[in-house]
This record gives sequence, structure tokens and C-alpha cells, in this order.
Amino acid sequence: MQIVIIGLGTIGETVLKALDGEGHTITIIDENKDLVETLIEKHDVFGVVGNGACMEILEEAHVENADLAIVLTNSDELNIFACLVAKKLGVKNTIARVRNPLYTRQIPKMKEELGISMIVNPERDTANEIFNLINLPSIAQVERFAKGRVLLVKIEAEKGCSLIGETLISLGKKLTVKALICAIQRGGEVFIPSGNFVIEEGDSIHLTADANTLRGFLAEIGLVNAPLKRIMIVGGSKVGYYLSHELSEKKFKVKLIESDKETAEELAETLPKTTVIYGNGTQHDLLAEEGIEAMDAFVALTNIDEENLIVSMFANKMKVKKVITQIKNDDLYGMLTELGIKNNVSPKEITANRVISYVRALENSRGSNVLTLYRLVGGRVEALEFAAKTPQKFYDKPLKDLRFKENCLVACILRNNEVVIPNGNSVIQQGDNVVVVTTHKNFDDLSDIVE
Repeated sequence: MQIVIIGLGTIGETVLKALDGEGHTITIIDENKDLVETLIEKHDVFGVVGNGACMEILEEAHVENADLAIVLTNSDELNIFACLVAKKLGVKNTIARVRNPLYTRQIPKMKEELGISMIVNPERDTANEIFNLINLPSIAQVERFAKGRVLLVKIEAEKGCSLIGETLISLGKKLTVKALICAIQRGGEVFIPSGNFVIEEGDSIHLTADANTLRGFLAEIGLVNAPLKRIMIVGGSKVGYYLSHELSEKKFKVKLIESDKETAEELAETLPKTTVIYGNGTQHDLLAEEGIEAMDAFVALTNIDEENLIVSMFANKMKVKKVITQIKNDDLYGMLTELGIKNNVSPKEITANRVISYVRALENSRGSNVLTLYRLVGGRVEALEFAAKTPQKFYDKPLKDLRFKENCLVACILRNNEVVIPNGNSVIQQGDNVVVVTTHKNFDDLSDIVE
């Protein structure tokens, strides 16, 4: 595909990095000449320096020949206008980054009336992910396949978890509610486990399950926690606003701490169901005064990663049940486990995942059968949902009789709205949706997983 990316800030560069190497012809546009030159040297892309909403700049980038324009500057209005200009020049599809809460209700009309194919809001998407983590207390990460029927979740094998010391084979015999463990992170290593793999304390476990039976599975392994009701949030950013609004509407008791007085006053006015505190949320005395020890969940959302780490570590020390940390700097991920940070979110990675999923889905008409895609463990593992469209020789054969490529696992099969957690005797049939977890990159079809 021919893709034009406009705006190479943190989000734009992450999207570029995710798309690079997937066989696309990519042109980048940004007003920062040094940045464009650096990225041209670093990636196999073309570059144009200038305003991405300017018709002459878009023509120089040959946007009229592009299949997709992705506009990710820091200005909502410029992003919308650039999409309109690109569409006028002939681009087939457009994605715009729109962050302002005031535009939230207008998004359906924007897509319909302005012809914008997809709108991404990193802050709102991040808030939604955090809400899911709070709503499912024992879950460290959750992704959705098959329109929400299948969940891919991350759990931690903490002390007392009944998974510890078991092999996947022994678990399959013991557990009555079925789920499939499909990836395990242990320290700096990632495994696509075989049946004899033994789970150890401290492992991060990714598993697939039927959305309707997940709670039953968690209960069976002893990981159902009491509901979280009292939530403290430090940082009144857009993520903080979206999250506070969502939690308050769902009857959670939310306390939001913001260090900027004007912002705190605005939040207090727009979030009447949230208790907004003006103060420095990184100060021990203020956190103690506002009752951090009595909180069920703590969310660190300041704009400084190091502050988020410090206050999260303090919340852990105060025995808060669920601590969620926003981290933007990739260089910090390697130390999170050592610091006891188990639940973290990255707006740029969430947005990149959404864009990549859209690009793969767009390629369906060009030979790809990928419906949904998520990148896990810092991009080292891909979870893909394939549509089993065209006939294949390996259909209707037991999975145990097939030769899969190394580090490929069939994690779930959706057949006529029935969720199948597969075993060795399960088969793939034409018309199924199939979730595959792998360390390989750039798979476009279900046949790619078979030797």
C-alpha cells in the first residue's frame, strides 16, 4: 500500500515504526526538517518538509496516488482540514487524530459528512483501556477479538496463584472453564509455550478466553478480586478527564489531583461527580492527606514518566490493590518489572495498534485476511484474527496433525458465533475466524502459519 503519514511527533513516529518493514511505500510529512531527514535515514521512507494541510505539499508527496493518509499532528483542526484536502486530491482513505473532548459527539458526523475513514483519540483510547483494567481487577491488559466475543488478557502469576508449578497439559486436565495460555513473558524472555511448559511465580501470562466465561476461569484459578470502587487519579490531562468521566458515570468514587490551578478549576466544573483536588499529586503528604491508603486503585497520569513511576511505587508501598502507570518512554519498559510496576499503559502504542489493525483490515481487499491485530510485549508478539475465507489443504484436519511454523499458536476459533478454545483434536473450517499468536511479523493469511 502507498501511505502518507503527516505529523511525526511521538504518536506519528510510533506509527511509522510499526508500519516500517511491512512492505508499504511510505511518505512522511513534517515541518521539522531535521526530524524528516533523521527518519529518512532511519527508515525506508520518502520525506517532504512542510505543512501537511497545504495542497502543494500534499501534491509533492503524491497523496493523490496514496491508499491512505494518516494525519497525527498536535492540532485537531489541522488534522481534519488535512484529511479534507487529501481527500479532495484523491487519497482513498484517511485517518485523523482528534483529541478535544468537545468534538467527541461530532465524531460520527465527521466520519460521515467529511469522509474521514477513522478517527483516533490516543487519550480517550488510553482511558478506555484503563477503565477495563479497573473494571476487571485481576487483569493487567485486555484486548478484544471477534467484536468482543473473544478476549486476550494478561494476568500475573503472583504468589498463591494456582497456575504456578503446573504445565499447560496438567491445567487442561484440571480446569473445567477453558482458556488457552498463548504467550508467557519471564524476565526479558518471551515464550509461545508448548504443553510441557511449567508456569513459575512472576510470569506474565497472556491467554485467550470466551468473554462470557472469563470471570469463571479467573475464579477457578483464584484470581477474582473484590470490585474496585475508590479510585485516585494523579494528573488532570485529557486521559485523566476521559477516565474520571467514565468512572464517575459508572458509580465509582473518583478523586482527581491536578497541580495546575486553572486546569483543576475547569475539571471541577466539567466533572461534577468527581472530587477534584488542586495540589501536587507527587507529594507524599498530600497523597496521605487525601487517603491513598484507603483507595482500591491508583492511576498515575502526569506528563512526566519518572513522576508516574515514583508515585506508583509509593502507591504499591501503601498496599493499593491496583496501580496503573502511564509510560511514554520506551527506554523505561525494561525496568518496570524490577520496580514492581505491573499495570502500565502507553497512548502511542495503543494508537499504533489501532492504526495497524485498520491498515491490515484495509488490505483484506488486496489479499490480506487479517481482521484484527494487536502487538504484545513491546511489539515482540503479534495476536492476529484471520478470516478463513479461501479453501486450504489444512482445513478439517486436527491441529495436532498439522506442522506449524515455530512460535505459532492457534489461540481461538470462532465458528457460527461459538467460541472454541482449541485442543489438539480441534479443526479449522472454511468460514471460521481464527486467532493466532506468534513472534513472527507481517503474516497476511492463515496459510502463513503452516509449514
